[in-house]
Parts: sequence; C-alpha cells; structure tokens
Amino acid sequence: MALDPIFSDAVIFASLLTLLSIGLTLTYITTRVPNFAHASLATIGMYVALVATHIWGTAPYAAIPVAFCISGLVALALYVMILRPLIRRGATQAIQMIATLAFDIVLIAALNIAADYIVRATQVSAREFTLRSYDLEVAGLPMVLVAAPAAIAILAVSLHLVLSRTRFGIAMRASTENADLAESVGINVKRVYAVSWLLGGGFAGVAGSLIALWFEGDPNFGPVLIPSVFAASIVGGFMSIHGAIAGGILVGLAEVLGTRFLAGEIGPWLIAYRPLIPLALIVATLFLAPRGLAGIRWRRNGGGR
Repeated sequence: MALDPIFSDAVIFASLLTLLSIGLTLTYITTRVPNFAHASLATIGMYVALVATHIWGTAPYAAIPVAFCISGLVALALYVMILRPLIRRGATQAIQMIATLAFDIVLIAALNIAADYIVRATQVSAREFTLRSYDLEVAGLPMVLVAAPAAIAILAVSLHLVLSRTRFGIAMRASTENADLAESVGINVKRVYAVSWLLGGGFAGVAGSLIALWFEGDPNFGPVLIPSVFAASIVGGFMSIHGAIAGGILVGLAEVLGTRFLAGEIGPWLIAYRPLIPLALIVATLFLAPRGLAGIRWRRNGGGR
C-alpha cells in the first residue's frame, strides 16, 4: 500500500506531538510550571531505542517500557530534587521555570556525553541516526504509522478513565483545583504531584522511542522540538488534557502539511522556516483564545436555545 511520505510524516509527527503535549500538560496542571526540559526527556527515549536496537539486539518496540521508566524517573527527579525544594522555599513560578531550563541544559550535556560514549564503546552511530530501517511492517505500512495513533487512542481512553473513575483521578483533580483544601481532607498532594511528573516524563520517553523509528535522532533534538510541544499545549489549553490532545493533532498536522503547502506555493527554501509555524500558532492563540481550544465556549451561540 503506497502512501505519500508527507502524510506519513504528518500522522506520525502529530501523534507523537500529542503524546508529548499530554505529558507537558499533565505536569503543568499540577505544579503550574512549564517544563522546558520536557522535549529532552523524549530524547532519552530516542537513545533507549537506539541502545535496544543496536546493543541489546531486540526489536525497537522493546525499548518502550524502558524508555517510560527512565524518562519518568528523570522527570520525577526534576520535581523532587529541584522543584519541590524551590516551592517549599517560596520560589516564584519564573524561578522554577528557569530551574527547568537549567536542568535541560545539564540533560542535553549528559545526552551528548552518552552519545560520544556509545560511539567510542560500540562503534554505533549515535548522532543524526534513524531506526527507520529496523521498524516492522503492518499491511505494507511501517508499524510506527499504526503504533503512534494507537498509542494516543489508548492513552486518551486510559487517562479519561483514570481521571474520572479512580481515587487517584479524584485526588489529582482536587489537588489541581485547591491544593490546601485537598490536603485538609487527607489527600497527599505531594504524592499526587510526584506521580503526575512520573507519568508526564514517562509519556515523553515513549514518544521519543517511537520518534526514533521515523525521524532523525540527535542529543540536541530537544531544543528543536520544544517550540512545537509548547505550541500544542498552548493551542489546546494548558489546563486541559483533552485540549492537549486536540492541540497536538492540530499543531502537528499544521506544521508538516502547512510547510509542504507553503513550500509548494512559494518555494522549497521555506522548509527551513518550519519552526515559525508553531510559533505563529502560539501568537494567534494568545491573541484570539488565550485559554486555548479547551477554553472556548463552543456552544455559546446556540447553547441557550
């Protein structure tokens, strides 16, 4: 089954961007801190997939649970060891945000060191690599083209059930709405926040392990991807998981297909300016709908009839 590569790029990128947006939104609605290291957590997943494929000799999909655990634990360490002490000392949101940026710089440096070590120890290319040739096929299509949208569908349903029908979901909603009141009724808010950061980082790791099956991996991939991740969360509404899903799909498709359309109309030189699309979407959202898609009252015009 032949499929135009641009549509494969669009579907895979939009799906994985949605997964990253969900993770970023999940951490933001708990601590109200935008995590600038979030995309680098996905880079960890890319390298786990590289190690699983070239060193462990397994299928790249075997890296998914390992990537979830490692990236999740790194995100948890960021919250427990850096953000929680800052919060306890009354640090402002701006200081906490700068702390995540500093953590990202350290993380990128560690990823570069790891990449160099992999090259020297195993002779495996660990910069500008891709695992596309190691992917499986389903009905003549690359498996990641099926796995990426399936991951979003499964995650969306699972999160909905967890947030609406479990004690943790109730505790999380209570903690995000009023942490002091939640603590007064016996909810361990710190534990809820810690689990949220663990899950958010884990989702980023899963996205990264799948990204490596289609796009080019590199230790510095995080800073390239972070504008798109923030655009997806902002367009969807930073306080809504459902909005994060909508924002990820919209921004992902707009970035890939929009670049293709504009390059065809204006010229291929425009491809180099692809990062301007998510930035333009951020600006448009902040001007037209500051609360994102989730904050728009879609039935305002006809809801009262």
